[in-house]
Amino acid sequence: MIKVKTSSSNILYADTINGACHWSMRMRRGTTLRLKDIEGGANVGMLFYNPENLLERYNAPDTLKCQHTFKITKGHCLYSDMGRIFCSVVNDAAGWHETVCGNTTKSMITEKWGDHSYQDYRNDWYKNGYDSFLVELAKYGLGKKDMAANLNLFSRVETDDQGNLNYIQNHSKAGDSIELRFEMDTLVLLHTCPHPLNTETNYPKKAIQYEIFVSDPVKDDDMCMNSCDENVRGFENNRIYHLGLGS
Repeated sequence: MIKVKTSSSNILYADTINGACHWSMRMRRGTTLRLKDIEGGANVGMLFYNPENLLERYNAPDTLKCQHTFKITKGHCLYSDMGRIFCSVVNDAAGWHETVCGNTTKSMITEKWGDHSYQDYRNDWYKNGYDSFLVELAKYGLGKKDMAANLNLFSRVETDDQGNLNYIQNHSKAGDSIELRFEMDTLVLLHTCPHPLNTETNYPKKAIQYEIFVSDPVKDDDMCMNSCDENVRGFENNRIYHLGLGS
């Protein structure tokens, strides 16, 4: 990864993650993670865990059903399986991020783009999302049993009248960004491997940039908190948790 220089005084850290790579970090409550698609057509697979209790993790079904949505965008919150909110989407230029299609696997990559192993291609080998998450999970003593349904930021998937899922190629444009404001300490796992429904002829490697900065205080009229009754309850669950009253 290449360090990104920035002149903005409120940026705590910034970096670039190349295409077909993986990373993880601990985001602190009260900080915001801004992710930017550098050249367009990026995909960022992402998972969340509670670093104080790794059994608590991102829950895609609850995130969607409690907010009556099929997509993730500005105003939505991303839930744990304990009914708490890991983070809120406070800004979003792409307008649509999906959380139903999961990851690529080695067999999927081979079928779509051929077998490019590390032994034969070194740093030009073709990584997949599933194994990329496993590498990051292992750093924290986690494994296959701890995998959850993941987000795919910057990717858009629509359904037709027959219920088929259709991937919208190059939905995200160069410079599109999303900002995640973290409402609790969160272990973030991510990769920049292709979306499982990507139809590119050649294996895509799309880099992203990320910046971490201090969040603005959450006000009583906060859009994410007040977008639905369930989010109000989710923020209350967080408040109780941070009081030390919730497990």
